[in-house]
Amino acid sequence: MALFRIDRTTPLSPEAAWRRLTRWEAHAALVPLTAITVTTPPPSGVGTTFVARTGLGRLAFDDVMRVVSWVPPGSAAGTVGRCRLEKRGRIVTGWATIEVSPWDEGCRVVWSGELRLRGLPSALRPVLARSARWLYGRIMDGLLVDR
Repeated sequence: MALFRIDRTTPLSPEAAWRRLTRWEAHAALVPLTAITVTTPPPSGVGTTFVARTGLGRLAFDDVMRVVSWVPPGSAAGTVGRCRLEKRGRIVTGWATIEVSPWDEGCRVVWSGELRLRGLPSALRPVLARSARWLYGRIMDGLLVDR
């Protein structure tokens, strides 16, 4: 398993950051060679499932995800937004948690998780963790840019 954690701050409100981070299809524009399909009807919440298909033609794999916890920021006074995903694919498994909380004039986002790739030798786990930090950091940076 490869553990990762990424922290960012943004001038966006917690609610605006949450909306951007939980528009699952929008992640695909920031992940090379990937298309994302939400397989359940809106709105997002516990039980939402989506599939990130990465690759070209026959050389592709599916990263199947399901929302197992969903607490939007501000749903109760002072509530930190928290979404937990479980990765349930044949190749990629693990979990991810996105937390959004008020911070100065905007909010703080923490994205953490654990990834497992079937068949990956344990010696390559540090490479997987670095790759996950880069990829999820790219997604966060792209989605949180103040437009």
